[in-house]
Amino acid sequence: MKPNKTVANTISASLFVLFVFAWAALGVSGGIPTDNVRETVDKVLAILKDPQLQSPTKTRERREQLRQVIYSRFDFAEMARRSLGNYWRQRTPEEQKEFVQLFTDLLERAYVSKIEAYDDETFVYRKERRDGDFAEVNSRILTRKGEEYSLNYRHRLVDGDWKVYDVVVENISLVNNYP
Repeated sequence: MKPNKTVANTISASLFVLFVFAWAALGVSGGIPTDNVRETVDKVLAILKDPQLQSPTKTRERREQLRQVIYSRFDFAEMARRSLGNYWRQRTPEEQKEFVQLFTDLLERAYVSKIEAYDDETFVYRKERRDGDFAEVNSRILTRKGEEYSLNYRHRLVDGDWKVYDVVVENISLVNNYP
């Protein structure tokens, strides 16, 4: 079943938040997943606000810097694996590697311009829950138009670091939306 336009817009808005400002909790203290994202948000904002990177001739450099920051916090391999579900095990290691790259490229192409179009949305951190090597950060975003969206970010512990493996917007999972 294909999502309707409202759901697609909601997902689009949430992915913008996911890649840029998901856990900018307006001063509310949280656990390590929240702290990691807050640090990432600061770095992304610094890149977006850097006057030396504003020129259209600096687009490639700006996007490369954004990519480096964002890729450090997201587990795109796990996102890709979960999006394929049971079909993942039917793929060869080479096919899996290729799919991870294609999936990552798809997300980047679809949402990098939304990151660059940040427009002072308001983010509110709700809570963080942990269960062993998994955590979920719940937040909400308020747009300038007065729209409000729930955003839940799922993490898993990878080599001692919390990595995002899914985002759920208004009860719609990113990885389940790309099967």
